[in-house]
Amino acid sequence: MAVLIGAVVLVGALCLLNLLLTFGVIRRLREHTEMLARNSPGALGAIGLTAGAAPETFSATDDEGATVRGPSGLRVVAFFSTSCSICPKRAPAFVDYVRGHRVGRDEVLAVVVGQSAASVPYLAQLTEVARVSTESPDGPAGRAFAVQGYPAFFALDAAGTVVWSGYDPAALPAPAAV
Repeated sequence: MAVLIGAVVLVGALCLLNLLLTFGVIRRLREHTEMLARNSPGALGAIGLTAGAAPETFSATDDEGATVRGPSGLRVVAFFSTSCSICPKRAPAFVDYVRGHRVGRDEVLAVVVGQSAASVPYLAQLTEVARVSTESPDGPAGRAFAVQGYPAFFALDAAGTVVWSGYDPAALPAPAAV
């Protein structure tokens, strides 16, 4: 009987310890969730340069081998990544935006970040409405716009200053507002 009482007390103590450790883990997870929410680019609204900022002058090569110099002459710049899970879903919306607002192809730059073989699906969609450049994560266009996450969309005014930036092409302002 003493052994049985000892075993029950031991199991009860282990259950209590397990419960305390579980509460500690839950508290720690909540702290991490809050920390990630504070530091995520989407939570801050900043995915790179924000409204009023002027990107540095950059030079990129498009899929046809021509040089694209920016930001002057560009009205919309989009960044997609081959390793981004939501980018393939946002590319058609971006194409629809450009077509719907009749922004000229030479005024739109779409940058695909990642391996060139993985960028083929993007090229097929974007080439019709934008000049498409493939570059590494630290490429010249990405540095100029200080891109911190993908997909990233920027609307520019005639002077090449950012008037809007965000993750959703549906939220891009109409070109008249740009």
